[in-house]
Formats: sequence, C-alpha cells, structure tokens
Amino acid sequence: MSTNFLRGAVGLLGLLTLVAAGCHTSRVVNPPPIAYPPTATTNTVDTYHGTAVADPYRWLEDENGEGTRAWVEAENAVTFRYLESLPEREPLRRRLTELYRYDRYGVPSRYGGRYFFTRVRGLENQTVLLTADSLEAEPVVLLDPNRLSADGTVALKSYVPNDAGTRVVCALSVAGSDWEEWRVRDVATGQDTGDVLQWVKFSGCAWARDGSGFFYSRYDAPPESAKLSKVNEFQKLYFHRLGTPQSDDTLIYERKDHPKWGFAGETTEDGRYLVISVSEGTDTRNRVFYKDLSKPDSPVVELLRDFDASYNFIGNDGSVFYFLSDLDAPRSRILAIDVTRPERSLWRELVPQSDATLTSAGYVGGRFIAVYLRNAYSEVKFFGTDGKYQKTLELPGIGTVSGFTGRQDSRETFFAYTSFNTPTRLYRYEFATGNTTLWKQPEVPFRPEDYETRQVWFTSKDGTRVPMFITGRRDLAPGKAHPALLYAYGGFNISITPSFSPANLLWMEQGGLYCVPNLRGGGEFGEEWHQAGTKLRKQNVFDDFIGAAEWLVKERRTTPGQLAIAGGSNGGLLVGAAMTQRPDLFGAALPAVGVMDMLRFHLFTIGWAWVSDYGSSADPEQFRALFAYSPYHNLKPGTCYPATLVTTGDHDDRVVPAHSFKFAARLQAVQACQNPVLIRIETRAGHGAGKPTSKIIEESSDRIAFIAHQLGVNVAAP
Repeated sequence: MSTNFLRGAVGLLGLLTLVAAGCHTSRVVNPPPIAYPPTATTNTVDTYHGTAVADPYRWLEDENGEGTRAWVEAENAVTFRYLESLPEREPLRRRLTELYRYDRYGVPSRYGGRYFFTRVRGLENQTVLLTADSLEAEPVVLLDPNRLSADGTVALKSYVPNDAGTRVVCALSVAGSDWEEWRVRDVATGQDTGDVLQWVKFSGCAWARDGSGFFYSRYDAPPESAKLSKVNEFQKLYFHRLGTPQSDDTLIYERKDHPKWGFAGETTEDGRYLVISVSEGTDTRNRVFYKDLSKPDSPVVELLRDFDASYNFIGNDGSVFYFLSDLDAPRSRILAIDVTRPERSLWRELVPQSDATLTSAGYVGGRFIAVYLRNAYSEVKFFGTDGKYQKTLELPGIGTVSGFTGRQDSRETFFAYTSFNTPTRLYRYEFATGNTTLWKQPEVPFRPEDYETRQVWFTSKDGTRVPMFITGRRDLAPGKAHPALLYAYGGFNISITPSFSPANLLWMEQGGLYCVPNLRGGGEFGEEWHQAGTKLRKQNVFDDFIGAAEWLVKERRTTPGQLAIAGGSNGGLLVGAAMTQRPDLFGAALPAVGVMDMLRFHLFTIGWAWVSDYGSSADPEQFRALFAYSPYHNLKPGTCYPATLVTTGDHDDRVVPAHSFKFAARLQAVQACQNPVLIRIETRAGHGAGKPTSKIIEESSDRIAFIAHQLGVNVAAP
C-alpha cells in the first residue's frame, strides 16, 4: 500500500455453490494432515446501512492481547511444521541463497563534490551507506545498519545529504515499522552529531541552503501500547536546527481543521523557497503551498488550493515553478507557473501530454529529463526548459529505469536499468558528450540469455484490452502447459514494470512461468486507467486479474491446477478477492500483507488514507461495493479454496496484521477440501521495507516451496 505523502453485489453465493462441486484439490499426493489450532469466535455483529455483518474474529485485532499472541504462536507452529516437511524447501533455500550472493548498489548522487550511494554485499542483511571522492575511489562506509542490531532488523530507509555533502540525515526503522528515527551523521568523522528525531513517518527531508538544519514532517507521539495500530492524523511540518533538541523544533505549518492533510516540504535549489505539497492520503491530487525563505517570518502562501489534479514540483528558475501535472492531461505534462503571477490563464504548457504516460521528470543538467511508460516499460526523453524536444535516451532493452537526479548545473546524472532477466545495472550519463557508460553491473550466477520476456494482450470481462508480461526459460516446450505464477497489484496509481528478483528467477529456473498483467487501478496508462480501478469500479481490477488467468488457461500456457497467484498489500487484497470469486481457477494462492477486511481498514494507522481508492463503508453505495468483494466477508462454507499460504509481519503498521489473521482464521474454518490453509507470521517484521536479506530468503523459499509442492513441480537440486 503506497501512502503518497511525498507528493474499493455480485451473485457470489450461486457462483460459489456451482464451482465448489467441480473444484479441484491440489496435486499433492497424500498431503500431510493438518490439525489447525482452535480459533475462538464471538458473536460480534455490526450493522451497516441496515445490513447486519458478522465479525466473529474481531478479537484478533488486539495485537497486544494474550489470546492473539497465543494464536500467532500456535499458527506459526503448525505452519512451520508443515513447511519443514516439504522436500522442496531445502534445495530451493540453498539455491536462493546462492542467487543472493551478489553486490547490489543504489543509484549514486553527488553533493559538494562527493558521491553518496548504497550497497548490499551478498548476504548482508541491510543496505550500507557509502561515500567516495570519485567514482573510481574506494568508498568509505558512512553508516552500516548491520552493526545496529544482532538480528539485522534495523534498516536505513532513506538518506539525504546537505548541499555541501558534509552531513547526512539518515532515516532508520526497526523491525519493518513505518515509524522512523532520524539521525544526522557527520561525513568527515563518520559519527552522529547527536541530533535525534522521533515519530517521523511519511516524510521527506529538505535541507536549508546554508546547512543549518532541515524541514521534515512528523506526528505526535502515540501511546506506546498502540503505536503500531493507532490512526495517524494531524501531521505537522517542522524545521529542525542542528545542535538543538527536537522539542525546540520550529513549527512551520499545521492544519488543525484538516486532520488528514499530510505535508511534504522541499527547498528549491536556489534556497529561496520552501515548496509544500499538501496531500490527502493516497489521493493522486494534491495542493501546493510555498514559503519565501528569503524573508523572515514570511507566511505560507496557498499557490494551488483547488485539489483538482496532481502537481509534482520539478524545479524552478527564480519565481517560475515547474510542475509535472495531470491537469487536463491524464497521461501528464509539464507546466510552468510564475508564483508572482499565479493566475491560471498565465500558466504555460512546456511539454504536452503524449501517447505514453509521463511518470516522472527532473530538472537536471539544464534540461528536463522525462521518464515515460509505453505499454508498461520505460522510455526516457530530454527536453529544453523551453519545452523543445532534444533527444530520446537509448536504453539497453525493454525494462524499467529510475534515477536521473542532480542539480540544474550538473555535468552528469545516473540511472538504474532492470528487467525480468536483468539484475539492476547502473549507468552514468554525461551531458556534454551524450555518452552513457556502465558503472556497476552485478554478477549473478545464472545466464540471462536463457530467459525471455514476451508481452501479450488479453481482453477483460468488459472488453478492455490489458497487457501482460510472460517470462520464462527459452527451452520450455511450446504448446505445453507449464506451472505459472501470476502476480499483480492493480491500485493506487502504482505501475508494475519489469524488474529483477532472485526469487522470481528461482521459480523460473524450475520451469515456471512468471506472469505480470498490468491491471486497471495502476498507473501504467495514466490517471484514467487508475480511476477505472477505484471505488465503485474496483471490481474491474479483479476482472482483469481473472481475465489474465483465463487467458493463460485458454492459450494452454498453464492449467488451473498448475496456476498460483500472488500479490502483496493491495495485491494481497487482489489475491483474496480473486480466490474467493473464482476458487476453481487457481491451484495455490499467496496473499501477502493483504487488506482483507474492507469494512474496517480505515480504522487503523494510515488505513483512512486509502479511502480515495477503495471508498468507505460509511457511504451506503460504497459499502455495498466493498461488502461484495471484501475477502474476509466473502469466504463461504462448503467451498474448496486453493491451497493458501498467507504471509504477514507482526510489526506491520501499514496494513495491520489483523487483516491476515482474520482472513486465515475464517478460511481455515470454511475450507471444504484437503487443500492446506496456512499463515506464516514473521516476527520483528513489518510491511516489507527494511526486511533483512536472511528473512527475505527464508520467506521466499517457503513461499516457492509451498506452491511448487501444491502444483506438482519437480524441484531440481542446485
């Protein structure tokens, strides 16, 4: 679930009764019997707009309750006993460990003549922050989170150097929580300055031009007992001056009349303005305010206050601000607004909307670098500040690029390139010569040329054409069905594009297909595509996903008994909805950290922020739509559901684990066949970010071993 502070009744009963009669069980021969832990139920019933809705597992929402902790322990005992019995588990774990033994670098950036970048060496648990005088010099370790905890669960979430490159703000999180503790590190000494900021979440960092301090956003401290579940509201924007306690920080902006507004501050390169993006949850629309830092005690000016589109600040030339915006352009364009003459009639369009989706843009090296998505893979174009097209950057192939940061006078920029069979490569681009050179290329023990990706198009239920990437070994026999893993997301304007994953490679090594459809609700084709999968139109997302599965079966790429589905967060909801609507279509399901109770998601942490995509049960019409597909509420007794391994983390404060707890408990109670229903609850882990490499390998091995076993895949020993 993305939270964009830095910038939702079908005849199911009849359907399920019909498919239950013809439902296939997993292909496992003599599956081991599972004795699920007894799970208590209550008579909890809520009434929504005249409809009574039972919630018998409400008590599992109490993450600190003794009963919940005992249930977690009992479920994990059953799950790990089962996973440990799988013959596929150990060879897959060994091979995945081999695949992770490579160095992974982050895109470099330059501040004050120094380079800053991250690296993970082989099986290191966490990302290490490095700095170097030149690209050829041996880098110096600036911060190594691996030394901050014995179990590797302290993670560097982000870092921001000041303009001079003398100090760096480092955002750390513990056990995968969204809560961050910020520290400031002195580059020369490699030591912390003593500045410590707490209760920071969903915040950017914007240094003052003189390096005296920085702007950031935070919440008030929650009660300790509810810090992982309490609703997050009333974010405030502060300035922290170096060398002073957090209690002395200057409040820059707050809105007591708008508890759901979030603030992301960004200083302009010339140091004159603080640009404040004002968001409401995950809504792509935002407001933009600014403060003139050249004038002491200047007020915050509401520049764009209509909440009518997205406006992402790119840079400025004096009083002229450049924005990437989808105003009257669902695939986005670049606008220029003079803040001294902000009338809409005086706005200038510099780069118009095109037939590709403009996803990001930077003002670097005296030009705009625009990154587009064309059919869900990247294109990069350069434009002058007058909006004139200059060139298209040649890329290594059909994949995904990111990066292109720097200053307006930078002589170079860096970008990352990846694809389904290409581990992330880093490139340096020189503006003077136009040359692109490879800086870092990882060495992973496999042959990329043995794999191929094809993009196909299928037709969804309502006639909409949807693309899908299919990747697998080149030597797979054509016209023969193969085990397949179908992964998607479909929400919050997030685009799912080609990227490399050792775990996905592991699956493909075993002869499996990895299939990624670009569903409505995502951002691949602009804001109209996104909106087509929201609120009362959310069923389109599930129809697209089911349509992808039906196409794979129809085209004999796989069979229902060989097809597994996976997704995380909003993608976990997707898997939950698909398996409850079409349990006959899938052999196994892997819902991860999913939003499973669509009637109560808004009552925990940042869940209220997702109403812009999902809608809310408080609205009668939206309630009916949510209730019709909510995975937890649409599990029906007497139905044979696919073999399911639910995964979550006990420190997930984005999508609280109660969603997965309640769904798994209900699914175990109603399952009408021998297909296993297990829940794997990672301790000291959150929504996913910052998870140690060791835990990633363990969890990924378990997930692939589970579906390999259920789908009858013959796992080859490494």
